[in-house]
Amino acid sequence: MVQRLRVRYAKRGRLRFTSHRDISRALERAVRRAGIPVAYSAGFSPHPKISYAGAAPTGVASEAEYLEIGVSRACDPQRLRADLDSSLPPGLDVLDVVEAHAGSLADRLEGSMWEVRLTGVDPGEAASAVAAFLAAPSVEVERLTKKGMRAFDARQAVQTLTVAAAADGTAGQEPFPSCVILRMVVRHETPAVRPDDVLMGLRLVAGFAPPSPPAVTRLAQGPLDAMTGEPADPLELDRVGGDL
Repeated sequence: MVQRLRVRYAKRGRLRFTSHRDISRALERAVRRAGIPVAYSAGFSPHPKISYAGAAPTGVASEAEYLEIGVSRACDPQRLRADLDSSLPPGLDVLDVVEAHAGSLADRLEGSMWEVRLTGVDPGEAASAVAAFLAAPSVEVERLTKKGMRAFDARQAVQTLTVAAAADGTAGQEPFPSCVILRMVVRHETPAVRPDDVLMGLRLVAGFAPPSPPAVTRLAQGPLDAMTGEPADPLELDRVGGDL
């Protein structure tokens, strides 16, 4: 392996329902179709040197998914971006490629910004639930994991949580706008706190239960900016040739 490249890609539309395993298979096929000289691991069963960091859950759209690919000869990042993007199905879109420098990409992904769209919800009710959640010292929720049912604090990891109303589709048919948008910045912790955990927390502290499934999109993930509290671009250090 002579070069490592870091890739930001989006998962949009119906592909948000695709599992991470299927997305990784689609990306590996696209790498072969694009003629990218991917490096392979040594040993009895060689694997392409492609690693993923902070993948979004199935059912969630994302504008900020990341992977790192090792190649056996030097590649121009922008040419690789165009070739890989054209080889992927619509809905998997390559947004940026940079040459990797020292440091771990995964270590830079300290938090995520999420957008949650809820239809048929009263903005006042949503705002009251958000205020109750933020005022709580802790909000314990439960989730089924590979190790069984696990309880954890959904409040501690939430840095910011805001609510806004937006007309969407059927505006005017209800006494309130048809879409409420929650924006949240969540630190990456173990176990990971996901937007559905926050929604469960809103239900527990305030009885807030939207009538339809949420539409969730990850807008960004990266190092948390000390001034804004929001995720910064994790690839910026690679652009300037720096390190953590």
